[in-house]
Amino acid sequence: MLIIDGHTDAILDVHHGRRDFFERSDSGHVDLPRLQEAGISAVALALFTTDEHVADATSHTRALLSTFDRLVMAGRGLVHARSASDIERSVAEGTTAGFVTIEGGEAIGTSIETLHEFHERGVILMTLTWNRRNAIARGVYGDGDDGLSAFGREVVREMEAIGMIVDVSHLSDQALTDVLSVATRPIVASHSNARALCNHPRNLTDDQLRAIASLGGLVGVTFPGVFVDPTPANVTMDRVFDHLTRMIDVAGIDHIGIGTDFDGFTAPYGLVMPDCTGLPMVAGRMATRGYSQDEIEKVMGRNWLRVIRDVVGK
Repeated sequence: MLIIDGHTDAILDVHHGRRDFFERSDSGHVDLPRLQEAGISAVALALFTTDEHVADATSHTRALLSTFDRLVMAGRGLVHARSASDIERSVAEGTTAGFVTIEGGEAIGTSIETLHEFHERGVILMTLTWNRRNAIARGVYGDGDDGLSAFGREVVREMEAIGMIVDVSHLSDQALTDVLSVATRPIVASHSNARALCNHPRNLTDDQLRAIASLGGLVGVTFPGVFVDPTPANVTMDRVFDHLTRMIDVAGIDHIGIGTDFDGFTAPYGLVMPDCTGLPMVAGRMATRGYSQDEIEKVMGRNWLRVIRDVVGK
């Protein structure tokens, strides 16, 4: 089965020397041996602008991307996927596909040219903001009531033109509304849950879920406990499955995928599963709940593959 995880933060630990990506570790959630054990075909590796690097976000993102490039050049089973066909080829060859994303538009500053630079280096998706405000838009915890800036509208249009996926996870509600008014191609919320089940601003309302689906987009069910349930003891696979079911019912089976946010959260928030080796449990749980093989394969990876093909290219 094709399994695609549309959001992880593993590259940060690797970049800072806290983990060897090619050695199985008891820390964190993701490394190559555990990805292979789980049968995960492709994984998004996010270049995340942390608070301390906002001022030098562009250079920091370049450094993270260079770390990813070194992993690929090592020739130890991780390949750089720049398209849907790259992922399919990786599956056929028995390697693991990594596709590069940016989390936080601070990475491009106020420069469309820098957006093009990262696209040319193989970044296929950008999360427009993290929780904070940047030149593109206001994140969920940014002060004010505005949304997408004039520059942000330009960024969305340019991303669509060059074939980069627009990711709206972390946007304020107004910013997401503004993106929906501009976008003409599929967009994603790579790691967000259902606000109807957990009233957190990082989760999506039913109307937002429907709107993303109407563009042919995708929402990735995510695992950080704070987005699953406000009570850590209730952060279980069953509760994640409640979110998954709600999102499928509202947006449709063709518009839901997985975006775990592995390595982007810690145990105090509650743990759905210890690491990425548990990801096939989602397919097993869907089977026991009566979903067909075709429906399971869509959620586990084929929906992500479709969006990548539609926006980025074959």
